[in-house]
Amino acid sequence: MALLMDAGSEPKTNEEIFDLEAISALKESTAIELKEEGNEHVKKGKKHYSDAIDCYTRAINQNALSDSETSIIYSNRAHVNLLIGNYRRALEDAEEAIKLCPTNIKALYRAVKSSLSLNLLDEAKSYCDKGLQTSPDNEEIKKLSKQIDMKKSEHEKRELEVSKALAEAKALVSALEDRQIKIGKAMYQELTGIKKPMLDKSNILHWPVILLYAEVMSSDIIEDFCETDMFSVHLDMISLKHLLLLSSSFRLCLLPNMFSESSPPLTWDTRNLYTRDALELYYEAHSGVRMSKKEILHYLLQGTVASHLEKFGGQDTDDARNSVTSGNGPKWVRVNEKRTLHDILKSPDIIIPAIPVFYVVSKRSSFYKDFKSGNWAPPKIE
Repeated sequence: MALLMDAGSEPKTNEEIFDLEAISALKESTAIELKEEGNEHVKKGKKHYSDAIDCYTRAINQNALSDSETSIIYSNRAHVNLLIGNYRRALEDAEEAIKLCPTNIKALYRAVKSSLSLNLLDEAKSYCDKGLQTSPDNEEIKKLSKQIDMKKSEHEKRELEVSKALAEAKALVSALEDRQIKIGKAMYQELTGIKKPMLDKSNILHWPVILLYAEVMSSDIIEDFCETDMFSVHLDMISLKHLLLLSSSFRLCLLPNMFSESSPPLTWDTRNLYTRDALELYYEAHSGVRMSKKEILHYLLQGTVASHLEKFGGQDTDDARNSVTSGNGPKWVRVNEKRTLHDILKSPDIIIPAIPVFYVVSKRSSFYKDFKSGNWAPPKIE
């Protein structure tokens, strides 16, 4: 009997030949029935899609149909996988169908659809071209071809934007290194949002700068402090857009000419102690945790189209991070107003908390003595 024959052996008797033909016919009939049963399950709706896939799988496993007929079953299973969102399996089934029958237009269409759903645009375009070669007037594939061209154009445009953002961030990191400026973890981001330094065409850095009134924890932001500007210029006259920001911890208020003789006192300065001649500016020395190149790039790319990047080419390797602390409380260094921002930021004892922060105090205030003696420290913000 054929059932007792060794695998791979040829039938030797008429009885064995007859048995093999009968088995083959039974398997073929079973495969066709399973295919039809699968089609019926698809018609019944999504609750029956898993049954349809099971039937198509069993039909394929019969290994009893011609290549063209098996191609149709693979294509049908690809269709169901598309319906339930199994795009990877749908693509695999469509590819198997195309191998068995390269002119199977439904398989080509489903290969395009699944590739497009997986954002495999080159593959989708390739299957689309093959589909149009097989069926030049196929409107559905023509529509998909237009979608692919549009997506490819958008993708290429986005890639250019990502490359530009990354190049600008790398140029900024190089500029910081050239100036020996050390960048640390960000502070007071609730005040600054995504504001970051900017490098202009003349290779000059422009910084957003926070002026923090330590006594009352109120603040001003100088949105564009050129590194070549002296501090006195900005303290003498701040002519920026009016801005008021209230938060649970800080009050932010930008006023034009706020330190001129004719300007009214700041709203919280009821005793008019913060006049131009009484102001002193300080930064905190020997404080902060320096960021690595990779961390700086991550920070600079926040809020850009390249914010998702994890690798940065030649700058993937992190340099060593070092923490600097003053030990016995904050150490305040007074800023010489006649010096430029660049002069201060390149000081070896300063780590910039992402953007520069300078503390404004009045030598007329009773708070001044506590501040200078180190009895006051800025709040620690995680």
